[in-house]
Amino acid sequence: MFREPRFRNKIERTKEGGIFLAERIEKGIVKIADDVVAVIAAIAAAETDGVASMSGGIVEGFARRVSGKNVHKGVHVEVGEVEAAIDLRVILHYGVKIDEVCKQLQFQVKDAVETMTGLKVIEVNVKVEGVEFKDAKPPAVEEVYKIR
Repeated sequence: MFREPRFRNKIERTKEGGIFLAERIEKGIVKIADDVVAVIAAIAAAETDGVASMSGGIVEGFARRVSGKNVHKGVHVEVGEVEAAIDLRVILHYGVKIDEVCKQLQFQVKDAVETMTGLKVIEVNVKVEGVEFKDAKPPAVEEVYKIR
């Protein structure tokens, strides 16, 4: 007689402080590290039309130098038992419709994470931190203008 597997979700922490989503079935465990969710979100964001790059900011640069860990530039995720929340910091191309690009960015990131992990993405927050000029040079020397 076939019986349904019993699922039990829980959060586990690693020695390094990382969080894993653990889904226990009768004969095994599936774990998804928060770094995996961050990578999926970063790739989906980078593939969105209008996004020039991700913005790491000063804090991430400092964290990378101090800890030596691969901090995912411009992406912060919080993974719960069955849900995830994602924060993105981006630099957009000059001339794009910011609201449309951000809506598309939210959709693509949410879709990619949910499809690949099975987690429910409850929010994708986008902070536009700068504008990159493609062809026309702005009056200043900088390629990217950041608003602080």
